[in-house]
Amino acid sequence: MTKTSDREPPVAPICYRPIGVLHSPWREATGTPIQPLGARGVRGSAVLFPEWAPALTDLDGFSHVILLYHCHRAGEPSLLVTPYLDARPHGVLATRAPARPNPIGLSVLRLVAVEGTVLTLEDVDILDGTPLLDVKPFVPAFDVPEGDVRIGWLAERAAAARAAAADGRFARHS
Repeated sequence: MTKTSDREPPVAPICYRPIGVLHSPWREATGTPIQPLGARGVRGSAVLFPEWAPALTDLDGFSHVILLYHCHRAGEPSLLVTPYLDARPHGVLATRAPARPNPIGLSVLRLVAVEGTVLTLEDVDILDGTPLLDVKPFVPAFDVPEGDVRIGWLAERAAAARAAAADGRFARHS
């Protein structure tokens, strides 16, 4: 157990088990779109393990899902990274780089169909074989913030995100 400060109790390690596997045409990090916006129309799937079939009841009524997954091919975590959309370093927690303390990825994808334990997805920006941790329905009333939204250093680079693809800088090299 790790103690984070004298005022907090020790934090035990957390262990998650995948609930399925993500499949996509993206086999290597280099060239993979870095956000769903850059993967418009790209189809893929989430294949959940059979024991999770009942958990998918009524998911087919949603147009989009939020996927949480383990970036299993991310490199070692770094506190400062130079993200794909900039030429200068930023704190890793101010970026979406996969080389994080806990390499958890998040994508909001179009849900095309639910057939058994297979979710057909569109706008897929995820590497083939990625372990799936969770699926949540996207609900604009809950998931889109109201009011003034600031996007920090990305404000200058947001337009470039449409065509951005990974160049391999955060991939595990083995």
